[in-house]
Amino acid sequence: MNDIDIRIAPPATGPVERDPVMDILALAFATDPAIRYMFPEAPRYLASFSRLATAMAGGALAAGTAWVADNGAAAALWLAPGVNADGEAIGALVGETVSPDKLETLGQIGELMGQYHPEEPHWYLSMIGVDPSRQGQGLGSALLKAGLARCDADGLPAYLESSSPKNVPLYERHGFEVIGLIKPGDHPGLIPMYRAARR
Repeated sequence: MNDIDIRIAPPATGPVERDPVMDILALAFATDPAIRYMFPEAPRYLASFSRLATAMAGGALAAGTAWVADNGAAAALWLAPGVNADGEAIGALVGETVSPDKLETLGQIGELMGQYHPEEPHWYLSMIGVDPSRQGQGLGSALLKAGLARCDADGLPAYLESSSPKNVPLYERHGFEVIGLIKPGDHPGLIPMYRAARR
């Protein structure tokens, strides 16, 4: 793992939707249960993912809080304290693209996410993903270590929602603890996780 190159992603030079980081994440989330619940058909997923990721955490690219590993094999988008997702853009995208029978459940997801999200200043790991062809090589762990070093330098907690139970052990190895389960209706579920501040 010592040979993994981790660096801050360069700021986007054009529309964030065309940033290489978004391409990495689109590959990584192609089989993500929560994302594919929203966009089950491949064309809809491919047309919508970058807009969703940009609304959720595109601000990380402009703010210098997006990390990449090994020249684009993996990426993590962290939102700094006080920086939030673009809820209006997320709502517009969901309204335009998601099947109407899922809107009520997704509305409940949003409300429940708000209930678990910490109120105190914290770093929020909005998205982290590895190119499927590079999974199992320690890239996710390396990205987590880099981001959490920043959290620790600031003396602040970290928070995330895991969209796949198989990723929970990875986060637990880095100090996160499960604090609940968000699973209304037929949604596959999100697992909110919190890591206390370390000084």
